[in-house]
Amino acid sequence: MDHLTPLKRSELMSKVKKKDTLPEMRVRSALHKMGVRYRLNLKGLPGSPDIVMRSRGRVIFVHGCFWHRHDCRKSALPKTNIDFWRTKFQRNVERDQRNVAELTSMGWAVDVIWQCEAVQPDLLATRLIEIIGR
Repeated sequence: MDHLTPLKRSELMSKVKKKDTLPEMRVRSALHKMGVRYRLNLKGLPGSPDIVMRSRGRVIFVHGCFWHRHDCRKSALPKTNIDFWRTKFQRNVERDQRNVAELTSMGWAVDVIWQCEAVQPDLLATRLIEIIGR
């Protein structure tokens, strides 16, 4: 059972950031230190990718493990209102897949960096080097 009232839960959920999250800021900072130039959240592209590197033909989505269902401990299913959450998560995953397919068909290379990857500086640096080196 949820320990918050529906009004309090709604208030809490409305404070979840959509952009400029801590994982995004870490990825952006690491890219900047590497000398990589990029644009943020281009509205004209499917899914408004978090990071767009036009000269490299690459986009990066920085996904929260919980919301986008990464296979890690941060993506546990809530214990209340399970049907709602399953439907919500399924729609998120389907939307992500659709955005990747559209971007790929437009000629973009698409990468996803997960929240749990962005927490570990060494892992993040290695992942970004893989992305930029491709």
